[in-house]
Formats: sequence, structure tokens, C-alpha cells
Amino acid sequence: MGILDILKIGAKALKAQKIRMEVIAANLANIHTTRTEKNEPYRKREVVFKQDPVESSTGFAERLNDKLKSVKVEEIVESKKPFIKVYDPYHPDAQKDGYVEYPNVSLMEEMTDMMLATRSYEANVNLITVTKEMFLKTLEIAK
Repeated sequence: MGILDILKIGAKALKAQKIRMEVIAANLANIHTTRTEKNEPYRKREVVFKQDPVESSTGFAERLNDKLKSVKVEEIVESKKPFIKVYDPYHPDAQKDGYVEYPNVSLMEEMTDMMLATRSYEANVNLITVTKEMFLKTLEIAK
């Protein structure tokens, strides 16, 4: 495994967390959307991650390929959780019984997911920074 392999792993993880943050932002932006093109409330979207093998050109990494994995976004799915019903007979989207269906988005869950995604993003930025510093120190030793 070479330095470029470590940087590839970090870059893929950064990309995955960026997509996760975009999905969370879309969920938060639509937390009160009661009608979409499908004539129903907005459905929460969730990111599904998948292990991604690391392709390396070095001989040592070929032995590690079974153990060493990166991450990628496999798909973005809609949540199956039921909508939240609130009694508001004066709302334009109220049903005959006076209840309005709101999106199945929880502010607390989204904020928690956002904090986790931020921490994961920061950890991967630190991985890339430390790898770069190690590479530069190695070059200094070679002088």
C-alpha cells in the first residue's frame, strides 16, 4: 500500500460524507414540505454506504486487498417510516378529518446525522493531512 492508496481512501471517504451532508441538507430543507410532485409529503432520504475494494499497484497491497476497504455511496433510498400526522383543519393540505401529513423527517435525527458526518469528514481530512506530512518528512530524511 502506497501513499497514493491512502490518499485515494481518504478522498473516497470525503466524497461519501459530502453526499451524506447534501442529503441531510435536503431533508432539513424539506422538513415542512407537505406536498411534492407525487401529491404526498416529502419522504426522508437516507444514504446507503458500501465497502469498496482498494485497487493498488504495489505487491504488498495485493495481500491486504482482502482486509483493506474504502467506502462509497451505493444508493440513496427513501425512508419507509410513516408520515407524521398533525391536527390542523385550517391547513391547505388538511385531509377530511382535519389531519395534515408532514414529512417523516426528525430534526433531532438529522442534526445527529449531520454531526456524525461532520466528524467523519474531519477525520478523513486529518488522515490526508497526516499522510501528506509523513510524506514530506520522508522526503526531508532523503536529503
